[in-house]
Parts: sequence; structure tokens; C-alpha cells
Amino acid sequence: MNFRERVTGEEERGWGGRGPAGVSLSPPEQECKQRLFRQLVKVMDLALLSSLEEREARSQVQQVCEALMSKESLPFNAAVRQRIVSELQDEVLGLGPLETLLADKSVSDILVNGTNPIYVERRGKLEQTRLRFDSDQHLMTIIDRIVSSVGRRVDESSPMVDARLKDGSRVNAVIPPLAIDGPMLSIRRFAVDRLTAENLIAHGSLSPVIAQLLEKVVKARLNVLVSGGTGAGKTTLLNVLSSFIPPDERIVTIEDSAELQLQQPHVGRLETRPPNIEGRGEVTQRDLVRNSLRMRPDRIIVGEVRGGEAFDMLQAMNTGHDGSLTTIHANTPRDALTRIENMVAMSGYQLPPRALRSQIASAIDLVVQVERQEDGVRRLVSVQEVNGQEGEIITMSELFCFEREGIDEHGRVMGRYMATGVVPGFYDHLKRRGLDPGLEVFQVGGGQRSWV
Repeated sequence: MNFRERVTGEEERGWGGRGPAGVSLSPPEQECKQRLFRQLVKVMDLALLSSLEEREARSQVQQVCEALMSKESLPFNAAVRQRIVSELQDEVLGLGPLETLLADKSVSDILVNGTNPIYVERRGKLEQTRLRFDSDQHLMTIIDRIVSSVGRRVDESSPMVDARLKDGSRVNAVIPPLAIDGPMLSIRRFAVDRLTAENLIAHGSLSPVIAQLLEKVVKARLNVLVSGGTGAGKTTLLNVLSSFIPPDERIVTIEDSAELQLQQPHVGRLETRPPNIEGRGEVTQRDLVRNSLRMRPDRIIVGEVRGGEAFDMLQAMNTGHDGSLTTIHANTPRDALTRIENMVAMSGYQLPPRALRSQIASAIDLVVQVERQEDGVRRLVSVQEVNGQEGEIITMSELFCFEREGIDEHGRVMGRYMATGVVPGFYDHLKRRGLDPGLEVFQVGGGQRSWV
């Protein structure tokens, strides 16, 4: 479907008005907007418009709209006229009702369930907006516009798709027949302002002592696994950890949808590719991990392990590609290791459990657990070292934890970061590399916990 066909389809369907901050247009204003849109389609070359820079295209749409409104002598004030023009620009050139939300930096997630009101997440809390799509077909048009811009497709034969917006925001769409009550669209916003360790400390997501230790761990080329639930801040922490990698190292990143923001000068970014309409041409994360080993990387960063690539990642960590970083969906550090074990089984390798756990224990040095708590703050809640293997069990030691003390009158979680008194086995490794954090960091002595 080309640009003109998509927009003409919208003309036939019409759409509800929004206005600034989701304020709905009145029925006469909506009727006027739809009438103007039909005229706009007739007088403008929309195919040519789509080839222009966005600023120039918006300017041309505005000029034509203003001329059409002047010709009709509409009984609306200047504010209403501008609102109508803005919405027409969004419908013709942008993502319709989503444009208002994408312009709001406080929005971290946008969730669309058919024609129901759109929900957003701000500061870790879900809120219902006044915005909505007028029809399922209107939403389908916007979904098609998003996925086609990155060379992907969504239809009944392929009703689920991952994509990204121009700014890097991650998009997931599910359409009927899988989505029973209409198309569903989820957008995880791309952070324009890259968070640093100092930002996480200021937000209460991390302590200075833990941040300093993690920096030394990354510089010492230990393998780190970041674990957490959906929306817990795994990618944010992975970005922070990657910022500690020295600038003279070659880094290869592997992601389903590229969203890592590495600042080093020597970075190769790889992204998976879904199969085409004939079911061919798919490139998986496992394919990319295997290929990355031929690219002479100093570090391999996998945005998230979720399948058979876990085995290849373990092999890489165990064969000279130390200092690798990755994330995984899991609720506890122990669950994270169990999930990796299950994922390796998905790769088709039939390894004895003891041999597989030995591989995991020797490959991963540190598991960092993050959690989104009920006050909306994403916090690091545990740092655990993988010690090794005893019999059939992988042994772990907790070095730091976040100990909750309750909830204050404003609903905020209260607590402190604590050292458990355990000195990690990699302490001597840090010392040999000139990265000694000092024994006082771990507060040894009788195994007593200490504030950090």
C-alpha cells in the first residue's frame, strides 16, 4: 500500500479529534477537519509530499490548510484553527494521536488497546489519557506506517511484529486474529537523554559504592548478567555498564530491536531480521552471536538473551570474549541462571545437566538484579557473585542488597543499600588489574551487614 492509498483510506474512514493534551474537538470541529482532509487529498501531491523533509512537508500542509480555511470562512478562532491544522499534519505525515504523546518527554511507555483510551506510563505509573483511535482500521493504518518504515510487515499471516520508530523507540504490535478485541500497540520510549550512573544514584536506583564497584568490574572484563522483569530498567542499567568500557576496545552489540546507546568510537551494531512473506531470510540473534565471533570483538553485548543464542553466548564468554554483558527476564538471580539453562536446552544441544551448569558457572561472574517497585522507581536490588559449582548446584554469594524498611505517607518505598560482608572471589582479580575497590567496600568482619 503506497502513501496515497494509506491516506486516502483514512479519508474514507475519518477519525476522532484530539486537540492539545488529548482535548477532544467538538463535533463541528471534527466535521470541519474531515472535510478539510478530503480537500487536502485532492489538491496536494501526497506522493511528492512524503519525499520532502518533515519540516518542509508540514509547512506545505499548513499553508494549504490555512488557504482552505480562509476560503470557507470558518467560524473558529485562531486557537481552534491551529489545533485542526496540527492534527491534520499529524494524520498526513505522522502517527496520528500518538504524536502528542511522543512529544511528551515524561512518557516512558505508550499502550494502545484497540479503540479504547490510550494509556501511558509516567514515572513508573500507568495513566489513562483522553486520546484514542477512532477505529481499528485507523489504528491498523498507523501500525502499517510504523512497521513498513523499517522494512517489516504485519498481516493475518504474520500478526505479531517488533519494530522501532525513527528516534529508536521500541514498538510491538499484535493484530487480529491474535488480538481478539482489536489491534494492540505498545511503544517503549527511547530515552533521548542518556542516563548515567550519577542519574541512577540521584534517583535512588543505585548507591555510589555499588556504582563504583560495577565500574571496576566492567573495566576488569568480568562477565555480567543483568536480570529483571519487564520494564524493570535492564536496558538502562546495561547502557550505564557499557559506558564503563574503555574507548579503545571493539564492541559488537546484538539486539532484536536496536536501542542501546553506546558512546564508544568503535561499535558494530547488529539487529535481527524477521522472515519475509515467503518465510525466508530470517536472521536470529543466535545467527548474529555466531557471526560476531568472526568480527574480532573485544566485547559482545547482547541486548537480551531469550532463546538458543544463550548457548553461543556462554561459549563466547568461555573462549576469550570476557567482559561481555547481557540481560535476561527473571525475577531473581537464581531464576536467571535457571532460565539460561532452559534456553540452552532450546538450542538443541543435549548436554548433561552437570556439564551445562559447569559452563554457566564458569562463564558468568556477576548477576545484577533490578526491579520496578510499587512507587514506580526502578532499583537495583541485589548484586550476586557466581562462585562455581558444588555437585549439581551452582553456588552464588550475595554481595549487596536493597533492604526495604517500609512505605512512607507518599507511597514511596523506603530502604537502604547494604553490604553483606562477603568478599567476592574476584577481589584478587580486581587487585591484579589495579582496580582494587578496597576491602572496606564489602564491610568484612563477622559477616555483619553494613550500610553502603
